[in-house]
Amino acid sequence: MTMSIRELTRNGSMLGQYDYINIEDKKSNEYKGVFISSKYSDIVKDFLKKEIIKQKKKKLDDIMQFAGMMDGDTNNLSIQELKSQKEEK
Repeated sequence: MTMSIRELTRNGSMLGQYDYINIEDKKSNEYKGVFISSKYSDIVKDFLKKEIIKQKKKKLDDIMQFAGMMDGDTNNLSIQELKSQKEEK
């Protein structure tokens, strides 16, 4: 089910009839988000928490791969040499 924000505010009772409702700006046809039924809220929150942690860890890992360069730990090795050293460990 897709609703506009205006429809949602006028018909709040619709939330109880569906498991989720897509929210769309009717003028620009821009997708705004989704409302989830309360019976699924804990599942969705747990999923989002895990996904956010995973994304932050990936971003940190991407940054940290270059941290050794700042300390001189790479000894002017090429990326291929660094990868092979990492695989050996």
